[in-house]
Amino acid sequence: MTDDRFALPIHWNDYEDIAIELYEKFGDDFNEAKIYRIRFTDLLEWVLTLPNFAGTREEANEGHLEQIQSAWVYEWRDHQ
Repeated sequence: MTDDRFALPIHWNDYEDIAIELYEKFGDDFNEAKIYRIRFTDLLEWVLTLPNFAGTREEANEGHLEQIQSAWVYEWRDHQ
């Protein structure tokens, strides 16, 4: 397990960092097709529960969630 005490906070526009965290959390449970079918309400909740995530629900918007989905797909592809 890594020590997150010294990790920098993650914000909504840190798409790649969020994607890395989501890939580490879910691994290959979600492939490209499944990632693009995730409801934004679920994705929002998952992001809010990530370690070191400093954003708020009120700061979230559809554009952020779309960018996170795309970055997550690229992260998944990098591990295939």
